[in-house]
Amino acid sequence: MKTVIFPNGTQVPALGMGTWNMGDDDSRRADEITSIRAGLEAGIRVVDTAEMYGSGRSEKLVGEAIRDLRDDVFLVSKVLPSNASHSGVRRACEASLKRLGTDWLDLYLLHWEGSFPLEETIAGFADLVDAGLIRSWGVSNFDTDGMRAVESIRSPTPCAANQVLYSLDYRGVEFDLLDHDRAAGVVSMAYSPLGQGGELLRAPVLARVAQRHTTSLGPATPAQVALAWVLRQPDVLAIPKAGSPKHQRENFAAQEITLTRDDLAEIDGAIAPPRRKEPLAMI
Repeated sequence: MKTVIFPNGTQVPALGMGTWNMGDDDSRRADEITSIRAGLEAGIRVVDTAEMYGSGRSEKLVGEAIRDLRDDVFLVSKVLPSNASHSGVRRACEASLKRLGTDWLDLYLLHWEGSFPLEETIAGFADLVDAGLIRSWGVSNFDTDGMRAVESIRSPTPCAANQVLYSLDYRGVEFDLLDHDRAAGVVSMAYSPLGQGGELLRAPVLARVAQRHTTSLGPATPAQVALAWVLRQPDVLAIPKAGSPKHQRENFAAQEITLTRDDLAEIDGAIAPPRRKEPLAMI
């Protein structure tokens, strides 16, 4: 398994699990819990959620799924910008911990930049680290200028991660953001690495590349190629959602795919990398 290392020395597999939209449908709840547990048992450690997801329903589902496996999990949640005042992050964090049924978060992120000064939010994060409620902090949906602003603020603990939209159909962060964060020792967390709505996975180039690869589950799929493409990047942690054990197994097997130079060239020919700075994409 490829791994990433956070500034505090914690090393985790580069494939994690996202939980956006999980917990919203009671008919899928059992499969979603089983999927999270299957991922953890296979060796995935990172589980990402947020107070915004389902207004806390995702956190409650994650808490149920990891109840007896907490020590095996690198647990990530996010605070809404509207709650990101110095005192607000404490209240929001404590509420997230209660829903998750745990005493600490391994990583706590500002979901996106809001109206509260970054100095205030980061000071709140530092207090949470001192209190033992979180072990590290970071941001989400920050572009290069935003990361420079974060880095300019003195804090006893550094920014550990920047979670951004990154997939083959959202390549803008490759122009400068990924390299900037890598140089700063910040782990880039790629959310929605398989794209949105399934359109990316119907790209003919992914089908052609998939035909040249196999995994322990059998012939590779376009989705596995798309995920392997994100995982090839150093210091990038991909957090695809997997709402069923089958989907979880397919994501896990994508780690077995090593894309060749010819594969990457063919993909670039069909889905071009950015040639100039682009506005940061968010969903």
